[in-house]
This record gives sequence, C-alpha cells and structure tokens, in this order.
Amino acid sequence: MRVGFHAPDTVEELAYLVAEAADTRTPLEVMGRGTKREVGRPVQYGAVLSTESLIGIPIYEPSELVLVALAGTPLAQIEQALAENDQELPFEPVDLGPMLGFGPGQGTIGGVIATNLSGSRRIHSGSARDHVLGVQAVNGRGETIRSGGRVMKNVTGYDLARGLAGSWGTLAVMTEIALKVLPAQREMRTVLCFGLADPTGVQVLSAALGTPYEVSGTVHVHAGLAEHFSDQEIANAGASVTAVRVENFPASARYRSSRLKQMLQAYAPALELDTARSRIFWNEIRALRMFQKSSRPLWRISTPPATAPKLIGAIARKIGVRVLYDWSGGLIWLETPPISDAGAVEIRRTLAEFGGHATLIRAEAQARAVIDVFQPLDPPLMALTQSLKRAFDPVGILNPGRMYPGI
Repeated sequence: MRVGFHAPDTVEELAYLVAEAADTRTPLEVMGRGTKREVGRPVQYGAVLSTESLIGIPIYEPSELVLVALAGTPLAQIEQALAENDQELPFEPVDLGPMLGFGPGQGTIGGVIATNLSGSRRIHSGSARDHVLGVQAVNGRGETIRSGGRVMKNVTGYDLARGLAGSWGTLAVMTEIALKVLPAQREMRTVLCFGLADPTGVQVLSAALGTPYEVSGTVHVHAGLAEHFSDQEIANAGASVTAVRVENFPASARYRSSRLKQMLQAYAPALELDTARSRIFWNEIRALRMFQKSSRPLWRISTPPATAPKLIGAIARKIGVRVLYDWSGGLIWLETPPISDAGAVEIRRTLAEFGGHATLIRAEAQARAVIDVFQPLDPPLMALTQSLKRAFDPVGILNPGRMYPGI
C-alpha cells in the first residue's frame, strides 16, 4: 500500500485499502477529521486512513427517533438536522475539538462513538454507546461487518456496536452508525452557587442527584477555571461554581429548579439561570471552554464520586492542579503543570490508593510516547484486550499502539 493520506469516497474503497494494508503489513493511522488525533499514544503508521469523505445521513426517521449517519459526517451537521426536528443526541457528546485547536462540531460521529466521550447528561440519559443501535465497520482483514439494526431490541450475538465504542479505532474502522435520538428539551434551568470547597460542592451535587427532581447535569468548577465562562456574572464571581441542571417542559423544569434552589441556599446564596443562559453555560462545559486557552496537560479521570475530593486533594498536595468535577465527581477533568511526565506518576499512584481510571487527553507528543496514556490494564483484562485485537485485526495494522504498546 502506498504511503500518504487516504480518504476513500465509498465503503468498498475503504475496505480495499484496509485489505491492501493487511497484505503489505502497512500500519494505518485511522481517524475522521483529526480533531482527536493528538489524544492517545503517537501511532507509528505507514499511511493515514480517514473517513472524512464518508459524509451523509442516509436514513433519518424523526417519528421513529432513529438516525443513520456515515461515520465521517461532522457532528455539527448531525446536530443541525436533529435541531430542525426538535431532537438531539441525548448523551450530549463532549466536543474536544475547540480544546485541541479545531472549530466546534468539526469532529465526526464516528470519532464520537469510537471514543465514547459522553457529556454531562450521561448521569441522566446514559453514555454514547448506550444509544448506538447498530454499526457497519471494516475489520483489519478488510472485511465489511455489520451488527445490530435500527431498533433497540435488535441485538443478536456479540454486541459489536458496544464493543467498538471506546476502542479508539484499534479494532475496526466504523463506516456507518445507527443511533437512537430523543426529543430536545424545551426548557433548561440551572441553579448554581459560589465559593464551595470541593468536598462540600461534591456533597451538594450528590445530594441533588438523590432528589426526585430528575437532575440532568451536575458540575463543580474550580475558581481559576470558572473565570473563563462567557457569562460575566459567573466569570467575575472570583469563586468556585457548583451547578445543577434540570430539563423538561417549562412548568416542570421551573418547579424543580425552584426546589433545588431552596436546597442549595442552605450552603450558599443560589443563582438561577434561565434557558438561554443555561444553554450557553452547558455548551461551554461540553466544549471544555475553561481549558481552551491553555496548553497544559489535561487528564480525564473516572472515580467514585464520594472519593473524588480526597483523590484530588492527595494529588494537589504534590502538584498544582485545576479541576472540573462532572457527574457529581464521577468524572474529573484535571489540568496539571507542564512537567515532563504530565503528572502521571502522582496521578497513577493516587488512583492506585483511591480507585479509578485516568486517560491523558492533552500533552506533548514526547510525554504521550513514554507514559501510559490510557489506564494500565490488569493482566486478565489485558489478555482479553489482546484477544479482541487479534480477532478483529490479526495483523495489527489499525492504530497500532495508540492505546497500549503492542496492541
């Protein structure tokens, strides 16, 4: 296979290129439009294979809440089509593009599912992989495979769609994805308060989730990050921000936000954002606006919410950090100083004590090449991962080494 950049226009051409790469043992860097190219270990590739020319929405049935898109379709195009029918992707995908130097919504739907990066609404609606009905993909042999269908009950045998979600292009190249979509929320209200310490902020968020008010977003943001919000009342507060979101029909959302506001006022004076201000606030959380003007290493950490403040406190005693807690502390976006190992030693050591998983999202290539970018796997899980890699990509040509050395 010739070296260079390949962006085939058809699935058949893509399958041919993969088969040719397998025959010639040419390692491929698999990507969409490259918005997440700087995440993960640097791939040692002989050619680049992009799905960016596989664009389109061949099937969209709003009444059935089903959308089928080619893998290279930009997220912005999909969300525009959904918005025209008052629908949305319920898992509110994180948009890494603006934080990594790209425009908003420029990432592809294939990249969204391949990375399984779900946003704040995950606590209410589930993750990206939970809304995949089916996929078409090309494995490392150049064979076109299909799994699932266009209805939620159509699951037979191995759930390929869920297996490929979060595999970062190391098992197969997705070419078409069927998704379940939902009606867009008519009203969005956000209750927030300022100045809470991490343990109290996470406690408040967890308490809010335990109420019957159907909370759909819970974040706590350090003061040094909160100043980057575009809402001047928030940015100028000079304090941490603890925010709780509810959505639904106007009367329901307003009632529930008023009750939550009463609850939060027991901790600090509470502010309520209307729908317009709320949408801006949560879109900026989704795009990680507070990290966009920085080049410092950025980690994504998952851990039990109850241990999140203790984990961050232990790390902060060793290195300076700035933190955004999402999912009531179950998801942490952590920025470290620009040190040689991006803080990996302290983060991994502390995770071993408190429990959790960490992925390095942003760092220089030199750091990503020598440290564990993804959470190291226990031997049984590593053996299973290696077995899956051999089954899908026996020659090992798809994004080799991106997640783990030798895989």
